[in-house]
Amino acid sequence: MIWRRRMQANTPSHTYDLAHSHDHHHEAAGNKLFGFWVYLMSDCVLFATLFATYAVLESGSIAGPTGKDIFELPFVFVETMMLLFSSITFGFGMIAMKRKDVTGLKRWIKVTFVLGLAFIYMEVYEFHHLIAEGYGPQESAFLSAFFTLVGTHGLHVTFGLIWMAVAYHQLSTKGLNDNMSMRFQCLSLFWHFLDIVWICVFTIVYLMGVM
Repeated sequence: MIWRRRMQANTPSHTYDLAHSHDHHHEAAGNKLFGFWVYLMSDCVLFATLFATYAVLESGSIAGPTGKDIFELPFVFVETMMLLFSSITFGFGMIAMKRKDVTGLKRWIKVTFVLGLAFIYMEVYEFHHLIAEGYGPQESAFLSAFFTLVGTHGLHVTFGLIWMAVAYHQLSTKGLNDNMSMRFQCLSLFWHFLDIVWICVFTIVYLMGVM
Protein backbone atom coordinates (compact mmCIF):
# COMPACT_ATOMS: atom_id res chain seq x y z
CA MET A 1 0.00 0.00 0.00
CA ILE A 2 2.80 2.40 0.88
CA TRP A 3 4.54 1.57 -2.41
CA ARG A 4 1.38 2.37 -4.39
CA ARG A 5 0.99 5.71 -2.63
CA ARG A 6 4.59 6.58 -3.44
CA MET A 7 4.06 5.67 -7.11
CA GLN A 8 0.96 7.84 -7.28
CA ALA A 9 2.81 10.69 -5.60
CA ASN A 10 5.72 10.38 -8.05
CA THR A 11 3.47 10.31 -11.15
CA PRO A 12 4.04 13.54 -13.15
CA SER A 13 1.04 15.81 -13.28
CA HIS A 14 1.54 16.46 -16.99
CA THR A 15 0.71 12.81 -17.72
CA TYR A 16 -2.82 13.43 -16.52
CA ASP A 17 -2.96 16.66 -18.50
CA LEU A 18 -1.91 14.89 -21.69
CA ALA A 19 -4.47 12.13 -21.19
CA HIS A 20 -7.18 14.69 -20.47
CA SER A 21 -6.21 16.72 -23.55
CA HIS A 22 -6.26 13.58 -25.70
CA ASP A 23 -9.74 12.63 -24.48
CA HIS A 24 -10.96 16.18 -25.02
CA HIS A 25 -9.62 16.18 -28.58
CA HIS A 26 -11.40 12.94 -29.45
CA GLU A 27 -14.62 14.25 -27.91
CA ALA A 28 -14.38 17.45 -29.95
CA ALA A 29 -13.66 15.49 -33.14
CA GLY A 30 -16.65 13.25 -32.45
CA ASN A 31 -18.88 16.30 -31.94
CA LYS A 32 -17.71 17.81 -35.23
CA LEU A 33 -18.40 14.59 -37.11
CA PHE A 34 -21.83 14.27 -35.51
CA GLY A 35 -22.62 17.88 -36.37
CA PHE A 36 -21.66 17.25 -39.98
CA TRP A 37 -23.95 14.22 -40.11
CA VAL A 38 -26.77 16.47 -38.89
CA TYR A 39 -25.98 18.88 -41.74
CA LEU A 40 -26.10 16.03 -44.27
CA MET A 41 -29.47 14.96 -42.92
CA SER A 42 -30.78 18.49 -43.42
CA ASP A 43 -29.46 18.38 -46.97
CA CYS A 44 -31.35 15.11 -47.45
CA VAL A 45 -34.55 16.93 -46.51
CA LEU A 46 -33.72 19.68 -49.01
CA PHE A 47 -33.16 17.28 -51.89
CA ALA A 48 -36.16 15.15 -50.93
CA THR A 49 -38.30 18.29 -51.20
CA LEU A 50 -36.82 19.12 -54.61
CA PHE A 51 -37.38 15.57 -55.86
CA ALA A 52 -40.99 15.63 -54.67
CA THR A 53 -41.56 18.99 -56.35
CA TYR A 54 -40.02 17.72 -59.57
CA ALA A 55 -42.18 14.58 -59.53
CA VAL A 56 -45.35 16.67 -59.21
CA LEU A 57 -44.45 19.30 -61.80
CA GLU A 58 -42.94 16.86 -64.30
CA SER A 59 -46.20 14.96 -64.62
CA GLY A 60 -48.45 17.96 -64.02
CA SER A 61 -47.19 20.28 -66.74
CA ILE A 62 -49.85 20.89 -69.39
CA ALA A 63 -47.65 22.27 -72.14
CA GLY A 64 -43.99 22.43 -73.00
CA PRO A 65 -41.29 19.85 -73.80
CA THR A 66 -40.82 16.55 -72.01
CA GLY A 67 -37.69 14.69 -71.02
CA LYS A 68 -37.81 12.71 -74.27
CA ASP A 69 -37.57 15.96 -76.21
CA ILE A 70 -34.58 17.50 -74.47
CA PHE A 71 -32.46 14.88 -72.67
CA GLU A 72 -29.37 13.44 -74.37
CA LEU A 73 -28.83 10.27 -72.37
CA PRO A 74 -25.33 9.34 -73.71
CA PHE A 75 -24.02 12.79 -72.75
CA VAL A 76 -25.52 12.58 -69.26
CA PHE A 77 -24.16 9.04 -68.86
CA VAL A 78 -20.60 10.29 -69.46
CA GLU A 79 -21.27 13.12 -67.00
CA THR A 80 -22.46 10.58 -64.45
CA MET A 81 -19.35 8.44 -64.91
CA MET A 82 -17.20 11.49 -64.18
CA LEU A 83 -18.82 11.95 -60.78
CA LEU A 84 -18.86 8.23 -59.96
CA PHE A 85 -15.16 7.86 -60.72
CA SER A 86 -14.40 10.99 -58.68
CA SER A 87 -16.01 9.29 -55.69
CA ILE A 88 -13.78 6.24 -56.23
CA THR A 89 -10.62 8.35 -56.50
CA PHE A 90 -11.58 10.20 -53.32
CA GLY A 91 -11.86 6.82 -51.62
CA PHE A 92 -8.32 6.00 -52.74
CA GLY A 93 -7.24 9.33 -51.26
CA MET A 94 -8.78 8.45 -47.92
CA ILE A 95 -6.94 5.11 -47.95
CA ALA A 96 -3.70 7.02 -48.56
CA MET A 97 -4.56 9.34 -45.66
CA LYS A 98 -5.04 6.38 -43.32
CA ARG A 99 -1.56 5.23 -44.31
CA LYS A 100 -0.15 8.74 -43.64
CA ASP A 101 0.80 8.92 -47.32
CA VAL A 102 0.53 12.66 -47.94
CA THR A 103 1.88 12.40 -51.49
CA GLY A 104 -0.71 9.77 -52.38
CA LEU A 105 -3.48 11.80 -50.78
CA LYS A 106 -2.52 14.88 -52.79
CA ARG A 107 -2.37 12.90 -56.00
CA TRP A 108 -5.84 11.40 -55.57
CA ILE A 109 -7.32 14.72 -54.46
CA LYS A 110 -6.03 16.34 -57.66
CA VAL A 111 -7.56 13.57 -59.77
CA THR A 112 -10.86 13.91 -57.90
CA PHE A 113 -10.84 17.68 -58.41
CA VAL A 114 -10.29 17.34 -62.16
CA LEU A 115 -13.14 14.82 -62.49
CA GLY A 116 -15.46 17.01 -60.42
CA LEU A 117 -14.54 20.04 -62.51
CA ALA A 118 -15.27 18.08 -65.69
CA PHE A 119 -18.68 17.16 -64.27
CA ILE A 120 -19.51 20.81 -63.59
CA TYR A 121 -18.30 21.85 -67.05
CA MET A 122 -20.59 19.28 -68.68
CA GLU A 123 -23.53 20.37 -66.54
CA VAL A 124 -23.02 24.04 -67.43
CA TYR A 125 -22.73 23.06 -71.09
CA GLU A 126 -26.01 21.13 -70.86
CA PHE A 127 -27.78 24.09 -69.27
CA HIS A 128 -26.39 26.49 -71.89
CA HIS A 129 -27.41 24.15 -74.69
CA LEU A 130 -30.96 23.78 -73.38
CA ILE A 131 -31.41 27.52 -72.91
CA ALA A 132 -30.01 28.21 -76.40
CA GLU A 133 -32.52 25.73 -77.83
CA GLY A 134 -35.36 27.60 -76.12
CA TYR A 135 -35.78 25.24 -73.18
CA GLY A 136 -35.04 27.65 -70.35
CA PRO A 137 -36.48 27.36 -66.83
CA GLN A 138 -39.18 29.90 -67.64
CA GLU A 139 -40.71 27.80 -70.42
CA SER A 140 -42.66 25.37 -68.22
CA ALA A 141 -43.09 24.13 -64.66
CA PHE A 142 -41.26 20.93 -65.61
CA LEU A 143 -38.20 22.86 -66.80
CA SER A 144 -38.28 25.10 -63.72
CA ALA A 145 -38.24 22.04 -61.47
CA PHE A 146 -35.51 20.42 -63.58
CA PHE A 147 -33.17 23.41 -63.49
CA THR A 148 -33.77 23.90 -59.76
CA LEU A 149 -33.08 20.28 -58.81
CA VAL A 150 -30.05 19.71 -61.06
CA GLY A 151 -28.73 23.23 -60.47
CA THR A 152 -28.91 22.82 -56.68
CA HIS A 153 -26.86 19.65 -56.93
CA GLY A 154 -24.40 21.45 -59.20
CA LEU A 155 -24.01 24.25 -56.66
CA HIS A 156 -23.22 21.66 -53.99
CA VAL A 157 -20.57 20.08 -56.22
CA THR A 158 -19.08 23.53 -56.88
CA PHE A 159 -18.91 24.20 -53.16
CA GLY A 160 -17.27 20.79 -52.71
CA LEU A 161 -14.61 21.69 -55.29
CA ILE A 162 -13.88 24.98 -53.51
CA TRP A 163 -13.65 23.12 -50.20
CA MET A 164 -11.34 20.58 -51.83
CA ALA A 165 -9.03 23.28 -53.18
CA VAL A 166 -8.83 24.97 -49.78
CA ALA A 167 -8.18 21.65 -48.01
CA TYR A 168 -5.43 20.82 -50.52
CA HIS A 169 -3.75 24.17 -49.86
CA GLN A 170 -3.99 23.67 -46.10
CA LEU A 171 -2.57 20.17 -46.47
CA SER A 172 0.42 21.61 -48.32
CA THR A 173 1.06 24.29 -45.70
CA LYS A 174 0.08 22.61 -42.42
CA GLY A 175 0.71 18.95 -43.16
CA LEU A 176 -1.48 16.01 -42.23
CA ASN A 177 -2.46 16.62 -38.61
CA ASP A 178 -5.57 15.53 -36.71
CA ASN A 179 -7.55 18.60 -37.74
CA MET A 180 -6.78 18.06 -41.41
CA SER A 181 -7.74 14.40 -41.13
CA MET A 182 -11.12 15.39 -39.69
CA ARG A 183 -11.67 17.93 -42.49
CA PHE A 184 -10.94 15.36 -45.16
CA GLN A 185 -13.27 12.88 -43.45
CA CYS A 186 -16.11 15.41 -43.53
CA LEU A 187 -15.31 16.34 -47.13
CA SER A 188 -15.31 12.66 -48.06
CA LEU A 189 -18.78 12.20 -46.54
CA PHE A 190 -20.03 15.27 -48.38
CA TRP A 191 -18.62 14.13 -51.72
CA HIS A 192 -20.03 10.60 -51.44
CA PHE A 193 -23.38 12.09 -50.43
CA LEU A 194 -23.44 14.17 -53.62
CA ASP A 195 -22.61 11.03 -55.58
CA ILE A 196 -25.64 9.23 -54.11
CA VAL A 197 -27.90 12.21 -54.81
CA TRP A 198 -26.74 12.31 -58.42
CA ILE A 199 -27.50 8.62 -58.89
CA CYS A 200 -31.06 9.47 -57.83
CA VAL A 201 -31.09 12.42 -60.24
CA PHE A 202 -29.82 10.28 -63.10
CA THR A 203 -32.39 7.57 -62.41
CA ILE A 204 -35.46 9.65 -61.65
CA VAL A 205 -34.90 12.65 -63.91
CA TYR A 206 -33.02 11.32 -66.92
CA LEU A 207 -33.68 7.57 -67.19
CA MET A 208 -37.36 7.77 -66.25
CA GLY A 209 -37.65 11.01 -68.23
CA VAL A 210 -36.81 9.38 -71.56
CA MET A 211 -39.12 6.39 -71.06
